[in-house]
Amino acid sequence: MLSAIKLSSIKGWARNLKRDSVALYLAARDPRVPWYAKALAVAIAAYALSPIDLIPDFIPVIGYLDDLMLLPLGIWLAISLVPDEVMTECRANANALLQRPTSRAGLIAIIVLWIAGALVLVWTVFAYWPRTAR
Repeated sequence: MLSAIKLSSIKGWARNLKRDSVALYLAARDPRVPWYAKALAVAIAAYALSPIDLIPDFIPVIGYLDDLMLLPLGIWLAISLVPDEVMTECRANANALLQRPTSRAGLIAIIVLWIAGALVLVWTVFAYWPRTAR
């Protein structure tokens, strides 16, 4: 029972973190947000999406500490710099964006296009790559 409560609270925290990340993206584009809050939001997004980490992920346990500690702290700091009324609007817009239905057909079409592109590239390389005589 206790573990189910903890699991649901962790899921809720993760959902809120995802919503706040989208809301920060929206807030960074709002003209009412100060430049330093925008700069911090962009820096946090860049760090989150960057393949370079402060602590490499391949190091057991502590490799994910920056993702579990630094990113939520950075998001919290950026949110605290955004005016409350702007953040409320951005959270509402983020909720609306996250509630949009996803298209499985669109996902399948994109995957098929990537596979077709990769096959064309492989065929082109093999067809036109100079072969050495043996």
